[in-house]
Amino acid sequence: MPSLRDTYDRLIADGTLQSDPAQEAVLPEFDRIRAALLAPVKKGLFRKAPEPPKGLYLWGGVGRGKSMLMDMFVDHMEDIPCRRVHFHAFMQEIHTAMHAARQTGVDDAIAPVAADVASSVRLLAFDEMQITDITDAMIVGRLFEKLFADGVVVVTTSNRLPDALYKDGLNRNLFVPFIELIKDRMVVHELASPTDYRQDRLAGAQVYFSPVNADSRIAMDSVWDDLAGQAGAPLVLRVKGRDVTLPKFHNAVARVKFHDLCGQPLGPADYLAVADAVRVLMIDDIPRLGRDNFNEAKRFVTLIDALYEAQVRLICSAAAQPEMLYLEGEGTFEFERTASRLREMQAEDWGQSSES
Repeated sequence: MPSLRDTYDRLIADGTLQSDPAQEAVLPEFDRIRAALLAPVKKGLFRKAPEPPKGLYLWGGVGRGKSMLMDMFVDHMEDIPCRRVHFHAFMQEIHTAMHAARQTGVDDAIAPVAADVASSVRLLAFDEMQITDITDAMIVGRLFEKLFADGVVVVTTSNRLPDALYKDGLNRNLFVPFIELIKDRMVVHELASPTDYRQDRLAGAQVYFSPVNADSRIAMDSVWDDLAGQAGAPLVLRVKGRDVTLPKFHNAVARVKFHDLCGQPLGPADYLAVADAVRVLMIDDIPRLGRDNFNEAKRFVTLIDALYEAQVRLICSAAAQPEMLYLEGEGTFEFERTASRLREMQAEDWGQSSES
């Protein structure tokens, strides 16, 4: 199989990608890891297994191509056991597995869970590493220490440099050793491209489709295909003991129906978690709002507030233009601010000043 550099050059030549020096600069790191993992292991009674290569912590702004490069890397791993997963989803799996391990009476639930992961993969490829939950912060150091000790190589993308992970979090001093572990076992590389390719793809594009009909559904499908490039998988966010499910998620882009988020008994904490987990949210089939669906309308207002404050890019299909969505019943005055925000979020440069 060709190297990542060969594949990257071919995609530039056929017009799929455009040359980006910042992206090109990280390709040798991916090829370094790939070559080490694909190298045949010389076996012998007294031969010591070779040290696994250092992993890669690739950080940079939104839309710079980190996830695209990660996909390309994983696609080149041939028969090396590897797994590509969103970091938040992985940590949810770890919590579930630890809960099951505790039921067996083990003293240390992390040990069997880490061993199980290490037995199934040689490479873990994470998208969007970020730590916002104290329960994640308190276990991630010991978990990764055991994974590294078992020879698992970790490659991850993030919007934050390691020293900014779990910034201002509760008991952060207990988390700092994990940051040092990242620096020791992974090459930290900033993808400092000046170009936000995701924003460029949306530049001048329509992001609010009304009314909801066959044309708007086709348009939404087209936007999803362009941004995500695949069917996507569900992302389950665990918030205060309950699950918030985003049915389609890939590359920090999520797609939901209005009912998925506003027809369920969710609140501000849930919507803040959604806003923290995604950079682009697509919402299908926003209905007209009023006294008949007042609770759904209130949740929608709260959701838009969370997305607005986090500067998440919003793309949606709705029964009417923002000013015409909520015309009667209690809350019409309050909805004027939401309508104004929906208008503002349609601007071409919306979200460009968001923190990466």
